[in-house]
Amino acid sequence: MQIPVIRRIVEEYSLEQLQNAEAALLEEQPIEIDVDGNDEGEQLTHIMAAIWIKQEMEKEDIPIGKAVRNYTVKVRNSIS
Repeated sequence: MQIPVIRRIVEEYSLEQLQNAEAALLEEQPIEIDVDGNDEGEQLTHIMAAIWIKQEMEKEDIPIGKAVRNYTVKVRNSIS
C-alpha cells in the first residue's frame, strides 16, 4: 500500500470511476484508469482505499489529508 498512489487517484478520479475499476479488477478485467501497483492485488488495495477515503470525505465533510489520516489509523488499528 502506497499512500502517495492512493492520494493521487483520490484526487484524479471520481468515485464512480474508482468503483468501476474495482469491479473490473474483481472480474479479472482490465481497468480504464491509471493505478500504480506491483500487481493487480496492490492496484485493488489502492482503489479500495481511495474509495473509502472519498466516501469518508463526503460523509464527514473533511479534506483529503484528514481522510487519509483516518484511513491509515483504521488500517493500523486493524493490524494491531
